[in-house]
Formats: sequence, C-alpha cells, structure tokens
Amino acid sequence: MAALNVEKAKTLDARGLFCPEPVFRTKVEVETLKAGQCLQVLADDPAAEEDITRWAKRTGQELLSFRRDGKDLVFLIRRVK
Repeated sequence: MAALNVEKAKTLDARGLFCPEPVFRTKVEVETLKAGQCLQVLADDPAAEEDITRWAKRTGQELLSFRRDGKDLVFLIRRVK
C-alpha cells in the first residue's frame, strides 16, 4: 500500500476516554476543519474502532487510514463536507 501524502490540520488525542467520548470529540473537531483538511485521531478505547469508522461512513467523511500502534488506535480522517 502506498504511503499517504496528506497534511494533518489537527491531532485529537482521545486516549483515556471511553465511548461515546472519542467519536463525539472527533465529530466536534472535524466540524472545525475546512473541506479537504485532515484530522488525526488517537484513541485507546477498543469501541472507538467501530464507532469512528461508522461515524465517518454515516456522515460522508473520508477515513483515509486506520492502524493499531500498540494499544493505540490511529485514524486519519479527511473532511469531505
């Protein structure tokens, strides 16, 4: 898989927070971005993987990448609209 060449606008550190906080804070932060800008989200709540992935799909945002880094979940989301 080719490396993504995107510039992060912001990073949201939601580690230590539990459902529904990571997805709620992701929503709030994405709403502050302009279309085309990206948000990196760091979370460690296992539920965040499904919650944030579903939220992005439901709201039409683009989940550019997802990876596990030890206990951390790392998302890269581009605001589409």
